[in-house]
Amino acid sequence: MGSLSIQNQRRLNQVVGYLAMVLIVLVIGLPVWWMFSASLKTTQEIYTFPPDWIPQNPRWSNFKEAWESAPFGRFYLNSIITTVAGSGLEVFNATLGAYALAYLRFPLKNVVFAILLAALMIPAQVTILPNYVFFGSTVFDLIGESWVNTYQAIVLPGASVAFGTFLMRQSFLGLPREVLDAAKVDGAGHLRTLWDVVLPMARPVIVTFGLISVVAKWNDYLWPLVITQTQNMRTLTVGISSLYDLEGNTQWGVVMAATIFVIFPLLVVFVFAQRFIIEGLTSGATKG
Repeated sequence: MGSLSIQNQRRLNQVVGYLAMVLIVLVIGLPVWWMFSASLKTTQEIYTFPPDWIPQNPRWSNFKEAWESAPFGRFYLNSIITTVAGSGLEVFNATLGAYALAYLRFPLKNVVFAILLAALMIPAQVTILPNYVFFGSTVFDLIGESWVNTYQAIVLPGASVAFGTFLMRQSFLGLPREVLDAAKVDGAGHLRTLWDVVLPMARPVIVTFGLISVVAKWNDYLWPLVITQTQNMRTLTVGISSLYDLEGNTQWGVVMAATIFVIFPLLVVFVFAQRFIIEGLTSGATKG
């Protein structure tokens, strides 16, 4: 009788778990499906209520019209350059900073870590004006030219973020100390220990943070909007705004089609990153 009640409890837990997953999929998936559905409709069909979730006459020309209505090829290039450079620098700096805070001894180490934690509490919007002044007037005074409307101005403010350093430091502290001590006994320096020991074991958190960084850089809107001045330097997220009609005649089907251009690369990156995350988890578990 007891085993039967335990089985019933397990089945109930499974049912509740599946229902929760279905609810999560619906909450996340329905807006995405509506966006894809709207990208195949006219504006009049989009405003129809109740909404028609499956377009009766798919309007594939919305994608062509969206691509031709703005230089999306240039937008893609700008987004790829700023995302790859920004995420690469962010992961690189976070890894070195985390290793130093986790394993090195230097004066005021705890103070540096406290400042790092304080930086997590500062909203990114607060730094926009100082960064703009720096890349405009300060850089001009130093080298004789302004960096406003350049790739380096888009990338450098986000090249090092406190969250990544904090996340990786906590992960590094959880690595088996015996392996690190063995590397030290074998004569490995800090760089070799980082490259041959720490990075392979910490692959899951590195890939995870890299994915978070890529998504953040790709979707960044406010800073690229402020620091760029010409259409040739706009990223995808900023470029979509050129499709809006200030007089209220926006073709929302075209806008939704352009939005698909933005999210599709992220979906591809996430599909491939999933495999690396699983491999990293397995590798870390084996080496631990």
